Amino acid sequence: MEQRADMDWMLKDLAESVPQTRHIVVLSSDGLCMARYDTDMDAADRLAAIGSGLQSLSVAVASEFPHSDGRMRMVVIEVSGGFMYLMAAGAGAHLAVLADEGVDAGLVGQCMRDLVARIGAHLTSPPRNDGQVP
Repeated sequence: MEQRADMDWMLKDLAESVPQTRHIVVLSSDGLCMARYDTDMDAADRLAAIGSGLQSLSVAVASEFPHSDGRMRMVVIEVSGGFMYLMAAGAGAHLAVLADEGVDAGLVGQCMRDLVARIGAHLTSPPRNDGQVP
């Protein structure tokens, strides 16, 4: 999938609003990097692949709840050194943020929600037909 450079600026506000943000990536459900901010392409591709896997696992978790609609809203992973946040961000798109250990976790979540609410329509990955993006 071709990098959508015009979406990168939308991520800048999140990066500047949350100190200790390390990487911000928008990814498609199938793990392709759609946009990134202040993140090199190799790291963005790795995070997109990780995010896709987490999204898939979260759907399996959701199936264990009888009244779930099966959709992932947010996944947070805390590891030694920091956090990874993954949030649904439109049809077939997700927002991933990596942040250092001292980050304000509530602020990250709130800023991600605000970003998705403001620009969710732009953070959508159309389904691919025969491997092609329309």
